[in-house]
Amino acid sequence: MAGFSFSTPAWVDEINEAAPIFATIEARAAFVIEMSRRTVMEGTGVPFAAAVFEMSTGRLVALGVNLALREKSSILHAEMVAICLAERRLANGDVPISACELVSSSEPCAMCGGAIPWTGVRRLVCSARAADDRRVQFDEGDKRGDWADTYRGRGIDVITDVHRLDAVAVLEAYTTPGTDLYAARQRAGLGL
Repeated sequence: MAGFSFSTPAWVDEINEAAPIFATIEARAAFVIEMSRRTVMEGTGVPFAAAVFEMSTGRLVALGVNLALREKSSILHAEMVAICLAERRLANGDVPISACELVSSSEPCAMCGGAIPWTGVRRLVCSARAADDRRVQFDEGDKRGDWADTYRGRGIDVITDVHRLDAVAVLEAYTTPGTDLYAARQRAGLGL
């Protein structure tokens, strides 16, 4: 029987092992944005990062970066990677994921947005908007316009636009006019 696994870059593993603490939401968002920049600089992915933090302490539980191209799996967006790693790390611990928040360099795409309510996180913090992603040619899929209100109705607090301009700058630095961002996906056999 085949299993599903993925590997994260060594630099991500080192950060996750260190489990640094970020005292404020703004500091956590700045860290995640910097990790979205770093994943491009390291050549390990596209400019998206997300992390799960303990809300009460600001301790990093798990950093995730977009591994879809690297691992040839379309489901390995930054949010999904962070959630998978956090769930594994928290499985035998004292801190439930319901005491955690997910901080993302961008609003969740349609896929990640559908998964987040099932995780149990109590807060979602986003930097760039989906419109910012689309403006630089990332296709985020179809998502309800009232997605944040839907989350709030499920007991998930949503905070948007935290360091938005910094996140947008990372996206814009990654793309150049006329670049087909999905050509790499097609070469990797992931289709559209």
